[in-house]
Amino acid sequence: MKKIIALLLVAVMVLGLVACGGDKKDKDTFKVGFIFLHDENSTYDNNFMMAAKAVQKELNLTDDQVIFKVNVPEGNECFDAAEDLVDMGCDVIFADSFGHESYMIQAAKEYTDVQFCHATGTQAKVEKLSNYHNAFASIYEGRFLAGIAAGLKLNEMIASGKITADKAKIGYVGAFPYAEVKSGYTSFFLGARSVCPTATMDVKFTDSWFDIGKEKSAAESLMSDGCVLISQHADSEGAPKACEAAGVPNIAYNISTISMAPNTAIISSKINWAPYFKLMIESVQKGEAIPTDYCGTIETGSVELTELNEKAAAAGTKEAIDAAMAKFKAGELKVFDTSKFTVKGAALAEYAADINGDYKPDEGVNVIKDGYFNESDANAHRSAPYFDLDIDGITIK
Repeated sequence: MKKIIALLLVAVMVLGLVACGGDKKDKDTFKVGFIFLHDENSTYDNNFMMAAKAVQKELNLTDDQVIFKVNVPEGNECFDAAEDLVDMGCDVIFADSFGHESYMIQAAKEYTDVQFCHATGTQAKVEKLSNYHNAFASIYEGRFLAGIAAGLKLNEMIASGKITADKAKIGYVGAFPYAEVKSGYTSFFLGARSVCPTATMDVKFTDSWFDIGKEKSAAESLMSDGCVLISQHADSEGAPKACEAAGVPNIAYNISTISMAPNTAIISSKINWAPYFKLMIESVQKGEAIPTDYCGTIETGSVELTELNEKAAAAGTKEAIDAAMAKFKAGELKVFDTSKFTVKGAALAEYAADINGDYKPDEGVNVIKDGYFNESDANAHRSAPYFDLDIDGITIK
């Protein structure tokens, strides 16, 4: 009996190893599919597309081996797109938007011999499927660095007499009041405040990831309310172009906006998805396991800043960003240092965040660690952001 049990355990272990990785794939017949919420006109989706094309070139994949599905809504259309990619022979399929997740999980459960990867999702650790994976990056560090550029620009405006210190107000165009967006604009604000202590920020949501008209209107409304610098977590050129027309400095996201706002665009933060796409593709080709929940960092080349526009940036911006980046790499700088912000006038000592993605606090899990909010990173609870606090100094309009 013991021998039979031992043999069964060995069989389970072998099957588990196969489930975690899989058979090697022929590089000539291998295919990867991508599902995008919008097309190349969205700065968000275009950033993913450029990374996919860069990895395609690096790995010598043909156009027949890399298949794009664009303008796929966050609905059952995502499952249909995934199913179509399976039928086309894709060995791994990636989707890029938060609302795609439930449909990607559905596809993973139905097509167990195909690997499914998803950006900004939260359920991979919960679902525990060997062929479903989440990925994100510590972009809050990039946002903080871009915030330094914003704070230095505010200081320049104060020094020149263009504004007084009490008028150093930033406007932020946000898509939705989700943790991903809140984490982003809070880290940006903390970066600005690290060099300009009087900075404040107003946030206006558009309730859309991509809407040129709404983003333009939101930026114009913020500027009319006295915001002297605009940033964004929204996916179109609406806000940058509005800033260029008004002569107001702008810091964007995902791609450089210098070509569309040559006089006002300062810099952008972005996630470089190429390192993850390369890992994802090569893992499947080799029959190796993809990490269940992957978080790229500055060190992995996943968090970047775009070209600095010296024409619009304040003097010393590059040097200040380089110094802060070196501190991040050395582990000496934490974005959400609880000594640097308050919530309703009080310092934050403990917080139960929604780390399981079920839209309620996970009691008993304190995300405050060693004096800072332990936001998503390689050693945290999940890769997707879960900082969802409203800190003092930021006003939701």
